[in-house]
Amino acid sequence: MSHLTKDKPKLLARVRRLKGQIEAIERAIEAEKDCGAILQLVASVRGATAGLTQELIEDHLRHHVILVEDETGREQGGAELASVLRTYLK
Repeated sequence: MSHLTKDKPKLLARVRRLKGQIEAIERAIEAEKDCGAILQLVASVRGATAGLTQELIEDHLRHHVILVEDETGREQGGAELASVLRTYLK
């Protein structure tokens, strides 16, 4: 995805933050922290994942549906997005 190249540092920073948050959950479980604190960490990961997902969906929509000039490419981009949304919303 060449269009992701310009946002690559920002996307990688988000992924690295998520990785750190997941590792914090692991450490909290290993340390037998309070379940409320662990739930808060999990909620943070969910929010961060949702933010990353939203950004990627918007980018896909823009570059593979809206800006595509040929109908076949637009249909393919739309089908890809629909497939991901079906999985995401399960």
